Amino acid sequence: MELKMIDALRRLNKGIALCVGAGLLICAAFVLTDIIMRRFGTSLGGTEEIAGYAMALATSWGMSYTLLEMGHVRIDILRSRAGGFKRALFDVFSMIVMSGVIITIAIKAWPVLERSIKNDSTANTPLETPLVWVHLPWFAGWVWFALMSTLVTLAALSLLLKGRHGETEGFVGAFAEQETLQ
Repeated sequence: MELKMIDALRRLNKGIALCVGAGLLICAAFVLTDIIMRRFGTSLGGTEEIAGYAMALATSWGMSYTLLEMGHVRIDILRSRAGGFKRALFDVFSMIVMSGVIITIAIKAWPVLERSIKNDSTANTPLETPLVWVHLPWFAGWVWFALMSTLVTLAALSLLLKGRHGETEGFVGAFAEQETLQ
């Protein structure tokens, strides 16, 4: 059951990553168009603001994909010298810590969105972008990452408690070791 859930989450996050990537490509095309227009003495304006928003959204939503692709940086000198069960313990411990940090980030991101809603905040720029348009999907990305991290942690913990610690390697292990296992 745990591995089926991880596979479903991988597929879902792959779709999200493709949407985020498409958004970044659109943003890059927008910036490129603005740069070309500047050569002719005109500009779309606001490209740096929109690019900043795109990067914030890509970061918050892209973290979940990176998690399931084992792309987050880990210092695993102790883990690499341990046996299978101890490696799984290190993996579960690292996921518990990551989940705690990400849940804290998601909780701390709420007041940012709440203030934008309460104050009807707009950007202090010529575009005067309503900040709720940016903060809401940004916050949702952090909440999604917190949910993903928690689900992955629970799946790894469940497999560990069932004595199936070798199966955790494929979704909470270290990426560098994955290449040497194949």
